[in-house]
Amino acid sequence: MKILRILLGILVPPLGVFLTYGIGTPLLINIVLTLLGWLPGSIHAVWAIAKHYELNHQEGLF
Repeated sequence: MKILRILLGILVPPLGVFLTYGIGTPLLINIVLTLLGWLPGSIHAVWAIAKHYELNHQEGLF
């Protein structure tokens, strides 16, 4: 599932962030960055998705 979210984060950045975080601040930031350009939105999406999994793995949730 993580690979699918990262791929969606690269292709359609807001969708990958939405599937990971739902509606919230990370999604709004990603939408703004994607409107500024596809590359900044993709970079943020991959970073946010990876960070989410890293934090949850450290807490033992996954």
